[in-house]
Amino acid sequence: MDATIINPFVKAAVRILGQELGQIPEKEALQLQDTYYTTEDVTVMIGVTGSVEGTMLVGMTESTARNIAASMLGCKLVLFDEMAESALAELGNMIAGSASAELEKAGYQCRISPPSLIVGRGTIISTSRMRRLVIPFRVPGGRIRISVALRRAKEANQEGSRCSGTP
Repeated sequence: MDATIINPFVKAAVRILGQELGQIPEKEALQLQDTYYTTEDVTVMIGVTGSVEGTMLVGMTESTARNIAASMLGCKLVLFDEMAESALAELGNMIAGSASAELEKAGYQCRISPPSLIVGRGTIISTSRMRRLVIPFRVPGGRIRISVALRRAKEANQEGSRCSGTP
């Protein structure tokens, strides 16, 4: 996994989480995983396409999601409702958007998809034979895990298709 395409996501996460939560998050030990991603209670998923392609996932418990959304919205949340969902989707969008802007400065053209919010634990997401770097953070109100599975698009093209010939 290439640090030049991963570091913008780490830096963006630290900066955005710090701005939105009023405290710099504490980064915990990074993990490299080959397995499928299994969603947490709340997971924000954003796709990346262009000269860099892959997925960024932001996962957390419902309690942490409520705490983060409450901090972003400036009010106490009893339920994880549509406003909370919107706040968390925007948090993922801000992190991915900031990272993609840094990638553009480094010469990588890329686009991000609108955020998708998966509510409910246990959905399995495949990262298409890409390893994921898991970046856990301790934040006010809980812990979040940002998983980044990215590669240069030319690497994907070199892998080629596993199928040959006509069906």
